[in-house]
Amino acid sequence: MQNQIPDGNNPLNSNLDTKYRKQASWKKAAASLSLVLLGSGMTLTGGYLANHKSQVSESASNLALSRVNAAPPIVAGTDPNFVTQVVQKVGPAVVRINSSRTVKSQLPDEFNDPLLRRFFGSQLPEAQERVERGTGSGFIISGDGQILTNAHVVDGADTVTVILKDGRSYQGKVLGKDDLTDVAVVKIQASNLPTVSVGNSDQLQPGEWAIAIGNPLGLDNTVTTGIISATGRSSNQIGASDKRVDFIQTDAAINPGNSGGPLLNARGEVIAMNTAIIQGAQGIGFAIPIATAQRIANQLISTGKVEHPYLGIQMIGLTPQLKQNINSDPNSGLSIDEDKGVLVVKVLPNSPAAKAGLRAGDVIQKLEGNAVTDAESVQKAVDQSRIGGDLRLELRRNGQTLNLSVRPGAFPSQVQ
Repeated sequence: MQNQIPDGNNPLNSNLDTKYRKQASWKKAAASLSLVLLGSGMTLTGGYLANHKSQVSESASNLALSRVNAAPPIVAGTDPNFVTQVVQKVGPAVVRINSSRTVKSQLPDEFNDPLLRRFFGSQLPEAQERVERGTGSGFIISGDGQILTNAHVVDGADTVTVILKDGRSYQGKVLGKDDLTDVAVVKIQASNLPTVSVGNSDQLQPGEWAIAIGNPLGLDNTVTTGIISATGRSSNQIGASDKRVDFIQTDAAINPGNSGGPLLNARGEVIAMNTAIIQGAQGIGFAIPIATAQRIANQLISTGKVEHPYLGIQMIGLTPQLKQNINSDPNSGLSIDEDKGVLVVKVLPNSPAAKAGLRAGDVIQKLEGNAVTDAESVQKAVDQSRIGGDLRLELRRNGQTLNLSVRPGAFPSQVQ
């Protein structure tokens, strides 16, 4: 089954601090992509499309993995069987996650009219229930049963079942999930479980080995290999403007059902969590860096939720050509003098940006004293800021330079 991710043009459903999506030709900042989140089978666990028209240790406050049961690092070197060694060591810590939810069909309001019910009674249709099921992957990050997976694998689930490689099955509890980063933590009641070791996702280089383990299309414990194709792929670049992640790109084969499974380096360390592929493409998969997943997991384990700083603007990096296109478009409603900077296209009412005095048409030139030329830089700075702190902006408005201080707020749940 398929479910559409909200389009970036809708300010109530999109990441409000990302590139502006234009309905006119000058608004199309990137090519059209279709992104498949890699849960399998049921709407809430992925297998749905995003149109880009659009260990945690046993202490929640410390994300250093407990290595009591973790596999020792594997050194690839010239050993032709290093992948086999990685799989043998890490495989037991990779799990299958089955989830299900009961969905009740909605009848048109007209069918609930008392007068209609009085005359037609049993001849009118009744609301019916159906069970939707899906499958994803995950990996064990603590010996007492904490498991990392994707948020879309367990989204809306009534029941979550975790199956280990050795066949043991447990009922899982979702400790928390964060839709903006697509990270979730599931807990099972068990002890002395095998766990993964964590690598450094901040220092990855294109060309390094990448090994994926998961349950694509229900085929448990599938192993594929490839390389790190790129790092730092922004959410906008891959067609997921509603996410706040700089993704790792890999050509290791991943498919629906791989969601939440680990992406490993040649030493058998988790460097990312497999998440999505571009529909119709081959060898283009995306994973969430483990550093991001760890940071989010820590908050989920501690509080069950994650608060993200936000300003409440839609924006796009300026170029001379974009300036010309905007100024020549009678429907743009904007007039731009600058060739460089980040154009504020929309400000959400009552947002932190609106309260600070930002307006559509403002061009951000500097943030915290540093020059900015693209929306991703501004978004990254916002993500790294503190809710309730101050962000200093230097911007141009009607040919004048202004300095404003914006206090980021918590990303509203109704917008998320």
